[in-house]
Amino acid sequence: MTASIDNTHFLLRRLHSLFGLVPVGAFLVFHLWENSQSRFGAAHFNETVVGGLQRLNYLPFLELFVIALPLLFHAGYGLAVIGSGRAEPLRYRFLRNRWYWLQRISGVGLMLFLLLHVGMTRIAGMFEPSIRADLFGHMQQSLSQPPVLALYLIGLWLAVFHLANGLSTAAIAWGLTTSANAQRRFGWLCGAFGLLLGAIGMHGLIGFLAAAGGAA
Repeated sequence: MTASIDNTHFLLRRLHSLFGLVPVGAFLVFHLWENSQSRFGAAHFNETVVGGLQRLNYLPFLELFVIALPLLFHAGYGLAVIGSGRAEPLRYRFLRNRWYWLQRISGVGLMLFLLLHVGMTRIAGMFEPSIRADLFGHMQQSLSQPPVLALYLIGLWLAVFHLANGLSTAAIAWGLTTSANAQRRFGWLCGAFGLLLGAIGMHGLIGFLAAAGGAA
């Protein structure tokens, strides 16, 4: 019985790690790159970026099975891990243990941000045609409010940290970096990847804040 439970937890941990990277992590990279095109102005963003996505075949299927369900599983299992109290940062003051809890905390913050972001864009667009027609203008107006901009900056860097650190720990969990030196080197590589991804995300926010139709 114990062996069966351990096997189940092992499988769930692997699925949690896998879904966090593909498709959820891959979608984050695509989404930030997509938003970075805001620097080309409202017409390009609304017609080429948003319009192109809306014309994709089987879009509701992709949103549900490729994005929403994997994300819900990843978030749900992450909350279950937090509830299990597997790491104790105050009792065990190891650096890896602290990074473990930073990963958990960033995940909770990221879930709260996603509720805001999806509510302001995807869900709001279902009830307000003007948002669907001009998402660039909607984002520009929202981000011009300092509290909203601050939340988006926090959400961006939470997402970037969560993916970059998750990529580093996934390499350990999957046995790709077995030595301390390999883990350290790959950790630095993941950190550089996170900074690059964050810069792309910042570029996208700047593009939304630029004058409509202008360049960032």
